[in-house]
Amino acid sequence: MKKTYHLCISADDEVIFRDQEDLNRGFNCFALALYKTGSTGLVETFMTTHCHMMAETEDPKGLIYNMRMPYSKYFNHKYQKHGRVGEQQHFQIEAVGFYHKQTAAIYTLRNAVHHGIVPIPYAYPHSTANHIFRSSMGKPENEDLLPRKSFYRHIGKRAEYPDTYKMDKSGLFVRSSVLDIPQVENLFVTPRAFDYHMCRKTSEEWIKEQNNDNNGIPPITIGDIENGVKLHNIDEMLAFEHGRSDYRKLSDLDLCRIIDKEIVRQYDKPSVYHLSPREKLEIAELLYRRFHAGKEQIRRCLVMKD
Repeated sequence: MKKTYHLCISADDEVIFRDQEDLNRGFNCFALALYKTGSTGLVETFMTTHCHMMAETEDPKGLIYNMRMPYSKYFNHKYQKHGRVGEQQHFQIEAVGFYHKQTAAIYTLRNAVHHGIVPIPYAYPHSTANHIFRSSMGKPENEDLLPRKSFYRHIGKRAEYPDTYKMDKSGLFVRSSVLDIPQVENLFVTPRAFDYHMCRKTSEEWIKEQNNDNNGIPPITIGDIENGVKLHNIDEMLAFEHGRSDYRKLSDLDLCRIIDKEIVRQYDKPSVYHLSPREKLEIAELLYRRFHAGKEQIRRCLVMKD
């Protein structure tokens, strides 16, 4: 019997989605894993160091395995590295009841807000947020699609997927063709209610609402959703929810682009994973001085674990 889970894969202090192609491939691997395990995808958000997903599945562990393995092969091949991509264990929460599912979906969709990347969920493109009540909110579907014969370039030649999956010109499976958007819309009922919840502030009221499910399960909180993600603490996330972030700062994607496309080439290395500790220190000083990037951001983008 399928159950609804919130699932998260994290890399702790390392960027595992370094550019647009990586983010696309991450979602595509999730889409293929859904099909392979007979699972139903609901919502997701892919960040640079982790990803949050909600799905109905009988086998959450198998779903994550079938997503992680092909992504790891892709990532290791692209950046000429070996070993595991991300932490060994994923974490999950079962969502039981209307309000529990609604709360888990809200936190998943607002993840970029809670990490101070964007002021509202709709401003972040690597998420399901812009695909819910899409037509009602004046966001037409992208009709610029790839022919099926070209899909393999972005998912591999042996990938299996249903005829209903569509892919846009960037090589990304169209989220509305993969996820059960109508079921998610039923959690919010109307576009106005959905918009309200995307901007609603975290409060004790959320806990009271979840208690109405009467399922004997503790309410889901932001601390539960972010368990294992070490990028920010809960107080910072709640401050970001109130708009207290500098949205002009370099994002991880910006910094990784500078490192991968400009700086690494100067060292004649195939990727950041082939830089020596001394070279990384030199680059870190340059990034701090020239771009005023934060030390923790520099460390994760340069994969400085020591």
